[in-house]
Amino acid sequence: MAIPDWLDETESRAWKGYVLTRDRLAAAIGRDLARESDLTFVEYHVLASLHSTPQHRMGLSELADTLQWSQSRLSHQITRMERRKLVARESATRDARCSDAVLTETGLETLRNAAPGHIASVRKHFIDNLDDAQLATLADTFDTLLKYLTGGEPGPSPQNT
Repeated sequence: MAIPDWLDETESRAWKGYVLTRDRLAAAIGRDLARESDLTFVEYHVLASLHSTPQHRMGLSELADTLQWSQSRLSHQITRMERRKLVARESATRDARCSDAVLTETGLETLRNAAPGHIASVRKHFIDNLDDAQLATLADTFDTLLKYLTGGEPGPSPQNT
C-alpha cells in the first residue's frame, strides 16, 4: 500500500473549512427556510431546479443527476413533495415509459413566496460576510472545481505546473 500524500496545514485548513462551512451554511439557510416558508433546504432546491427548466418539468433521471442524488433518494423526496402538492409525477413527454417531475401551481407559488427570504438568508449567512475580492476568488475557485467535477479539464495547480 502506498503512503498517502498527507495534506499540509494550508490544504487541511482549506478542506476542513470547506466541509464545515458547507454544512453550517446549509443548516443556517435551511433553518431560515423552514421558519419563513415551511420548506426544507432540499425541497427548495428541487423546486428551484424544476423552475429553471422549460415548462417547469424534468425527467427524474436528469433531476437525480442535477442534484447528484440516487434515483431512490429522489423518488422518496418526490413522493413527500407530491403529498404536499408541490410537484407532480407525470409521464415524460418524450418517452411515456419514463416519468417527469413537474412543478405544480402550488409548488410555483411556494417557491415564489420563499425566494426573497432564501436570497436574504444567502446574503446574511454567505455573501455579506465576504468582500468583493473574496467573493470573486471563491466564485473562480468553484468554477474551476465544477469544471473538473463535471468532466472538464482541471485547472492549473502548483503541483501540475
